[in-house]
Amino acid sequence: MIWNEEFETLPREALEALQLKRLKNLVERVYTAVPYYREKMDKAGVKPTDIKSLSDLRKLPFTTKEDLRLNYPFGLFAVPFEKVVRIHASSGTTGKPTVVGYTKNDIDAWAELMARTLSAGGAHPGDVVHNAYGYGLFTGGLGAHYGAERLGAAVIPISGGNSKRQIMLMQDFGSTVLMCTPSYALNLADVMKEMNVDPKSLKLRVGLFGAEPWSENMRQEIEARLNIKAIDIFGLSEVMGPGVASECIEEKHGLHVFEDYFIPEIVNPETFEPVPHGELGELVFTTLTKEAFPVIRYRTKDLSRIIDAPCSCGRTFHRMQRITGRTDDMLIIRGVNVFPSQIEHVLMSIEGVEPHYQIIVDRQASLDIMEVQVEVSENIFSDEIKVLEKLGKRIEREIKDLLGVSCKVKLVEPKTIQRSEGKAKRVIDNRKL
Repeated sequence: MIWNEEFETLPREALEALQLKRLKNLVERVYTAVPYYREKMDKAGVKPTDIKSLSDLRKLPFTTKEDLRLNYPFGLFAVPFEKVVRIHASSGTTGKPTVVGYTKNDIDAWAELMARTLSAGGAHPGDVVHNAYGYGLFTGGLGAHYGAERLGAAVIPISGGNSKRQIMLMQDFGSTVLMCTPSYALNLADVMKEMNVDPKSLKLRVGLFGAEPWSENMRQEIEARLNIKAIDIFGLSEVMGPGVASECIEEKHGLHVFEDYFIPEIVNPETFEPVPHGELGELVFTTLTKEAFPVIRYRTKDLSRIIDAPCSCGRTFHRMQRITGRTDDMLIIRGVNVFPSQIEHVLMSIEGVEPHYQIIVDRQASLDIMEVQVEVSENIFSDEIKVLEKLGKRIEREIKDLLGVSCKVKLVEPKTIQRSEGKAKRVIDNRKL
């Protein structure tokens, strides 16, 4: 179902005219209201009147997470504070938290975007949405919550954790839609197995998963173990929260970016020059309607590419390929770029390997050493040692074939890797770089 057919199926010419109108308004507004943006634009030699076409967007300077931290907490807000009705913030685990604000109109737009997301994923009025995204300063929980209500669904605001209770409520309340991180979905599948709960006995039909990169093989694992359709959704708090882009259930191939609200760009992460559609690079977003906290050319550090081919669902928005990694979680092992999602792709293609793993990197005598710890099924773990050795060697070989870098694989017994109730911690980098 298309939630807002008028805008989601706009002909490209009309869509781009709308984007340009909103872009001009945005640039004028932030230049007037936000001294930091005005100084950056003056330094770059660009004025609001220089924005005459969508291609003029590239004249504008980028915004980075560092800019947000430099203006902590409210320096980039573009409205008087009395118009701000909601504040969210990051955890600040790598520095000052990044703080974002919303006006009433922003909250209304966010609910609209999440209603679109849920509809694209196959949800509809009357569904029971089991929302296991975290509530609080994290944008996931409340973003999904308001969208489900806008859709006309009943929301269970369960948040993360206490998995056995979650499964009990799924049984008792008849949950039909699951929303959480993909790693937590697999955690729930594990707990269902422990509780002898057959996923086929539940009413769950579809899951909308985001907030961390995941692979196609992981999708297949989730769909098989939870007996649902698994949909990839995308968002980030600096741009809006969840609701920036979503796969459609018809194709599950690329995420439709809601381009009447956001302009996506892909740039070369080294030169920062725009790259053609279809080419991999860093994803950059400009918000077109946000009032309290607009961003211009925000560098996400997520790696993706634009898909401009038509989609059978009827939406005319371009799609972005699922996130394959981030420029800042990219590991460089002996000169080779390694993304956790690439290793996950190998692991999930091998029978007997469980979807729980961790990558540990050390440096010994100036040499990077990568170890992949991965759980295997109980049947495999209780097998003969030579069977385990053969499996470990196979994984090492397939990782070497894909990445061109060798690693040590350590097979561990089930439930050894710490489970996540939010974003999974895939990498432990012990190097002092």
